[in-house]
Amino acid sequence: MVLVCLSVRYAAAGAFFCWKETLSKMKRCYRRGKGKRGRRTATAPNHNTRTVRLEREEPQTPVHAGPSSSGDPSSSSLTQNSVVPELPGFYYDSDKNRYFRLLPGHNNYNPLTKESIQYKAMECKRLKLLEEEEKQKKKTTRAGLNSSMLLQKRQLGLLSSTSYCRLVHELKVNCMHRRKIEIHSPDSSVAGTNNFKIIVADVACEQIFTVNDVEHGGCKYGIINLSGLGKESPTVEMYDNLYFTNRKVNSMCWASLTHPDSHVLLCLMGIAETPGCASLLPASLFSSSNSGDRPGMLCSFKISTAWSCAWCLNPQMSACFSTGLTRRVLVANVVTGRQQSFRTSSDVLAQQFATQAPVLYNGCRSGEIFSIDVRQRNRKGQSWKAIQLFHDSAVTSIRLLKAEHYLMAADMAGKIKLWDLRTAKCVKQYKGHHNEYAILPLHVNEEEGLLTAVGQDCYTRIWSLQDAHLLRTIPSPHPSSKDAIPSVVFSSRLGGHRGVPGLLMAVKQDLYHFSYD
Repeated sequence: MVLVCLSVRYAAAGAFFCWKETLSKMKRCYRRGKGKRGRRTATAPNHNTRTVRLEREEPQTPVHAGPSSSGDPSSSSLTQNSVVPELPGFYYDSDKNRYFRLLPGHNNYNPLTKESIQYKAMECKRLKLLEEEEKQKKKTTRAGLNSSMLLQKRQLGLLSSTSYCRLVHELKVNCMHRRKIEIHSPDSSVAGTNNFKIIVADVACEQIFTVNDVEHGGCKYGIINLSGLGKESPTVEMYDNLYFTNRKVNSMCWASLTHPDSHVLLCLMGIAETPGCASLLPASLFSSSNSGDRPGMLCSFKISTAWSCAWCLNPQMSACFSTGLTRRVLVANVVTGRQQSFRTSSDVLAQQFATQAPVLYNGCRSGEIFSIDVRQRNRKGQSWKAIQLFHDSAVTSIRLLKAEHYLMAADMAGKIKLWDLRTAKCVKQYKGHHNEYAILPLHVNEEEGLLTAVGQDCYTRIWSLQDAHLLRTIPSPHPSSKDAIPSVVFSSRLGGHRGVPGLLMAVKQDLYHFSYD
């Protein structure tokens, strides 16, 4: 009994002295850190310890934003081997392996904000990818896929002609290299002075229609002839028109009124007390012939805010176009002036007509996709909707495949889905696209088996249409920003039937051709 009491007393005394020593150490650390002033930093969590050390120090130089090795350009919280958690009010610097405190506010006087750090990380990644492209360090995206193997399988009859062409295009896409195109214009003061906003190619890919933002506000239009792309130093001819508008162009498409791609349909936003309109311009306005022989504007329809437009190529509804408005779809005949209106529950941001039947497909801000048979009369309610599909976010682009059994759709959540219209089910999803708020188009090339889309992050991505495999990610030649999202056109015949294959990219005031080797 006496031994037990003595052991308990010695244990209590030892615990007391340990506690006293720990308290004295804490006081000494507090005194040492009390005199220091500066910014508070924290080290990244270590795999061998769960403690976080806080120090007071003032970095002498501006720090670089998060790691650039991440697959997502906007991510700044990934290290090479592990995920570093985000701490409120701090950001992680991978080079210094530290957390640095963010300054409050989002004004121009703040050198460190989350947005500026993410932008710097995206720029680091973009410049690194551009450097790799210049060195031509491109690898095939499929193991064992090379031209000699494809040719051997083709000669042995193991590949069909369609599969062989598709796989050859996959190989060539990974070897495309960028060349800047020299733009010539009859008016030397026009070429290269305005930023490209939209480029859209005609069916034959002989020319592209361009919408350019003007410095003092508004838009100008032009047509670029692509016949000079096959030269050693690629050059194109650009022809501007006599018309200028101070209104924003929301959407445009080619229209076949007198012959294929004879006109251009433009949807213009309203401004102040001036309402919006849908204008149909003859392509002959943009010719190198005598300007005195050019015809004027064919027709213009006053409408409310138009988000999208489409031209009908079905002979049953010839000379008809559609515009997607705010909670309404308008179908009009440009010859007779007859109009049909269909009420919807949401804004219509994307449209396309089928060719085998006069059916119009629409994508809405609510995420709904529905079709309308435009031969029917207006009905009360929404009983005229035939097919209905649903996305979780606003639908920004829809594209029908040639057989018209499948529909491709993209939304503002960055999702691209392929829908089977016969079963109303999603059969494929193309991952990697980035979008949060912009209306961005999809480009489907079935003959080449490719899908192309430009993301809000200004990266151009190309997928295999057959198996949704991401083939290549192309960075923009210019720093990414909201007003510098590239507009692209892909074709195996740029410039006409005997044209050259590749990708056209318009960004800022420049036009680039990514050509096959």
